[in-house]
Amino acid sequence: MEVERVQAIASLSLTKDNIPTEFIRAEGDQPAMTTFHGPVPEIPVIDLNDHDQENVIRLIANAAEDWGIFQVVNHGIPSSLIQRLQQVGKQFFDLPQEEKELYAKPAGAQSIEGYGTKLAKDVQGKKNWVDHLFHRIWPPSCINYQFWPKNPPSYREVNEEYAQKMRGVAEKIFKWLSMGLGLEADVLKEGAGGEELEYLMKINYYPPCPRPDLTLGVCPHTDLSTLTILVPNEVPGLQVFKDGHWIDAQYIPGALIIHVGDQIEILSNGKYKAVLHRTTVDEKKTRMSWPVFLEPPGDFVVGPLPQLVDHQNPPKYKAKKFKDYSYCKLNKLPQ
Repeated sequence: MEVERVQAIASLSLTKDNIPTEFIRAEGDQPAMTTFHGPVPEIPVIDLNDHDQENVIRLIANAAEDWGIFQVVNHGIPSSLIQRLQQVGKQFFDLPQEEKELYAKPAGAQSIEGYGTKLAKDVQGKKNWVDHLFHRIWPPSCINYQFWPKNPPSYREVNEEYAQKMRGVAEKIFKWLSMGLGLEADVLKEGAGGEELEYLMKINYYPPCPRPDLTLGVCPHTDLSTLTILVPNEVPGLQVFKDGHWIDAQYIPGALIIHVGDQIEILSNGKYKAVLHRTTVDEKKTRMSWPVFLEPPGDFVVGPLPQLVDHQNPPKYKAKKFKDYSYCKLNKLPQ
């Protein structure tokens, strides 16, 4: 096998009290040194079943401005479907290594779809304690079924059902974020790609790690996407940078975690903030998460919405094709 997967490294490391040096972060990045343990505000939790829509719009807009992240409950995705999504994802990662490798991202591929380990360039040459599986789940014209596991057999059915429910949640969030900017309900989504928005599923698999104090599952970043809608398992690990501190996200069973991504920050001309976040790992338990990234098509140009730009508020960001923005970000080049 050409690429060493973290899952395989973890199974060897568990007998020792150390991890390979390429996973050990600089002291200023180590979770043991940098996680804040004092009293902290909680990431906002918003009930989407609140019949006072004005209140929901206000809460979502405030959270997107102040935090760039919020959790939603009563969102309309059945908990039984979320549990099935988690079950089939876990079953894939429990498969023998050679079977998972059938879905590996092809060497030299431009797309990020497939089973893999490394994603973005790390300027310090460090590695993240995570393996992943990426594949698009919507629209049908973008789906590459070669990257959808055939085992477990229900994987496809569950992900197709989840995609349909996810679209309903995304529509509502886009609408309320748009109205929170004082715009018509459909303006923000149209500025992000409209009906051509691509839904990219990622499963993150963070194996147990004997030295969780020294490494990270994912290093600090904001998401490339417009929105990211994520469901975690019960093992905590998501941390958000707020007011100069790294703070733990509270686990709420059945909640969805909504990240504001870079493209929404750009569209809103900085009114909404993309959330800086990272992931820690656990010594004993496997952490998993299922983010869905809502991305414009590659050739779609995203820039500040004209309704939000004037002499007093000049554009803070360049309008750019999404594929060019992504290339620069993943390769640590200036935008």
